Amino acid sequence: MPFPDLLVLRHGQTEWNAAGRHQGQLDSPLAPLGLAQARQQGEILARMNLKGWQAACSPLGRAVETAKIALADTGLVPRLDDRLREVHFGAWQGLTANEIAAKWPALGADRHDPFAWNFRSPGGERFEDMARRAQSFLDGLSQPTVVIAHGVFLRVLRGLWLGIGPDAMRHLDGGQGVVHQLHSGQQTRHGGDV
Repeated sequence: MPFPDLLVLRHGQTEWNAAGRHQGQLDSPLAPLGLAQARQQGEILARMNLKGWQAACSPLGRAVETAKIALADTGLVPRLDDRLREVHFGAWQGLTANEIAAKWPALGADRHDPFAWNFRSPGGERFEDMARRAQSFLDGLSQPTVVIAHGVFLRVLRGLWLGIGPDAMRHLDGGQGVVHQLHSGQQTRHGGDV
C-alpha cells in the first residue's frame, strides 16, 4: 500500500551529539550548529508548497525545538507523537562509544555494522519493536506529512516507506540540516549538511 508523501527532518545537532553521547530517549538541547541546521531546514521548507500538509514531531525536546524553528514560516503546527521517539538505548543511554566499549567489550567494540549496533544495547529497544511503531505511524497517515524526529528512527521510517529491508536501511544517508523528500516511491535529499 502506498503511503502519503513525507518530508523528513532529523533534529539539529545537540550538545550530546557534539560530545559523542548516545541520547536515545534522553535529551540535550540543540547546540549552536543545531540551531543553524534547523534554520536551514526551515529555508528548504519555505520553498515548498505545503498546502494540505500536516506535521508530526517526536515529543523529545531536541525534535520539538527543531520543529519550532523549521516550521516557523510554514503555518504548520506539529502534533506530538510518542511513536516518533528515538531508539531506546537501554543501559547505553547517555554514554559515549568509549564508555560503552569499556563496560561491554563484546557489544561496545562490535561496531562493524553501526545500524544493527543501535539495537544491541542491554535493556534497549530492538529493531522489530522500532519497526512496529514506525509502521503504525505510517499506517495511520491519511495526508502528506512533515516528520521531525531522530536519526535511527528516521532510517527505519524511510526504509519502511521505501519498501526496503533492514540490510538496505543501513545504507540510507542521514544528515542534520537536510530534508529528505519521499514522493512517488523515491527519496530526494534537499540541502547539504551545515
